[in-house]
Amino acid sequence: QVQPVESGGGLVQAGGSLKLSCASSVGTFSHYAVGWFRQTPGKEREFVAAISWTGGSTNYADSVKGRFTISRDNPKNTVYLQMNSLNAEDTAVYYCAAPRRAFTSAQGMGVPEYDYWGQGTQVTVSS
Repeated sequence: QVQPVESGGGLVQAGGSLKLSCASSVGTFSHYAVGWFRQTPGKEREFVAAISWTGGSTNYADSVKGRFTISRDNPKNTVYLQMNSLNAEDTAVYYCAAPRRAFTSAQGMGVPEYDYWGQGTQVTVSS
């Protein structure tokens, strides 16, 4: 079992960059695939990116391909989301999540595929 905790959100101007981090206060986070999602008021939570537990496979939403990069540092038990060329449409609360099973290579895009969720970190892009 893990408990993801996000950090690194904030206010940034359009065209700028932010790097989010996700770690776990319990368990061995490096054993789990991790997904990043985001949500704005009144909308469903949407997939952003995911990475396998080894870091060898990644998956991205079309809306962020070429701008966002997901990576992980397993010795540090941390997953990152580097966000470049941010625009106002990227404004949201960003969540990281892990599935119930460890040691999976799947990089699922669906909310139901993840069982452990963080509290989220706000990203606001000013235009």
